[in-house]
Amino acid sequence: MKTTDFDYGLPQELIAQTPIEPRHNSRLMDMDRQTGEIIHRHFYDLEALLQAGDLLVLNHTKVIPARIHARKKSGGRVELLLLRRMNEIHWECLIGGKKMGVGREFTVENGPHGVVVEELLGAKRTVCFDSPIESFLDLAGEMPLPPYIHERLRTPDRYQTVFAQTPGSAAAPTAGLHFTDELLASVRAKGIRFAQVTLHVGLDTFAPVMEEDPREHLIHKEWCELDEQTAHLVRETKAAGKRVIAVGTTSVRTLESAARQASSSEIVMPYQGDTDLFILPGYTFKVVDAMVTNFHLPKSTLLMLVSAFAGKDRIDAAYKTAIAERYRFFSFGDAMFLH
Repeated sequence: MKTTDFDYGLPQELIAQTPIEPRHNSRLMDMDRQTGEIIHRHFYDLEALLQAGDLLVLNHTKVIPARIHARKKSGGRVELLLLRRMNEIHWECLIGGKKMGVGREFTVENGPHGVVVEELLGAKRTVCFDSPIESFLDLAGEMPLPPYIHERLRTPDRYQTVFAQTPGSAAAPTAGLHFTDELLASVRAKGIRFAQVTLHVGLDTFAPVMEEDPREHLIHKEWCELDEQTAHLVRETKAAGKRVIAVGTTSVRTLESAARQASSSEIVMPYQGDTDLFILPGYTFKVVDAMVTNFHLPKSTLLMLVSAFAGKDRIDAAYKTAIAERYRFFSFGDAMFLH
C-alpha cells in the first residue's frame, strides 16, 4: 500500500466554492459497495434509501469562529487559528506571524492577552490566554473555511449543520451539511431513529498524508464522545437486524473508536476522550453498516477510510464517475451514500 495509490486528478472547477441551496438539493451518488452499482440521485432522495428501524448517527459538533487576529507587543499582526482546546485557557493553535516562539506575547483584537508556551510541529503552538477565549469569539473570531474555498461565506450558519450543538470544531463535519430540518422531519416520520455523537473536527483532517507508506502516518488526534444512550441505540439496532448509518467520517471514527474496548456482545461502549483511530484498507468495521460522506481530498486519511469501507477499486471507479458526471467535490460539494 502506497500513499500515491490514493491520489487522483481533479479539475479545479469541480471544487465547490459555494453551497447549494437548499442544502438537500445537492447530488447524491448512491453506491452499493457489494456490487459497485451506482445510481445518481439528489440528497432529498436519501429518505427513500433508508428503512424503518435504521439508526442515523449524527455528529452534533459546532464550528467555532476559530480564526482570530492579534497584535504582538511590537505592533506586528498575528493570525491565530484555534485547533484544539486543552483546558479553559490553553489552546493548540496555528500561528501565522514571524518569530512566534515560546514567551512571545500578543493581544487578541477585542479579546484577551496571550503568550506562546510551547512550540509544536511547523506553525503549531500551544498558547495560554489570560482569560477564556470562548467568550470573546463572537466579537474577535471569524469562521474558518478550508484553504481550497476562496469565496466569502454569505452567512456563517451555512458552514454549520442544522443540528450543531456542542462548540469545539475548527471545521464542519461536511456530510451533515446536506440535511435540512424538513428532510430530518420526513426521515423521522418514516421510522428512522437518530443517535448523537460528538467529534470536534481539526484542520489536520484536510492535511494530505506525506509519508510514502500511509501506515507510517501519525494521524491527528480528535476529541470525541459517545454516550450510554447512543450505545444503547446502537445495540438495539443491531439486535433488530437493522443498519447503523454513520453521517460522515467523523461519526464513523467515533462509532468505531467506541467499539475498540467493547466485547462482541456489547458492540460499543460509552467513550469520551481523544481518538487516534486511523482506518485504512484491511480494517474490519465493527459497527458501521452504511455511510453518508462527501468526496474527499486526494491522499487524505478520509479517502483512505472510505476506501476501507467500500473497497479501494470501487471508490476509485466511483470517483472517476463523479468527475465524468461533474459532481461537486469537498466541503460544499455533493455526497455519497455507501451501503
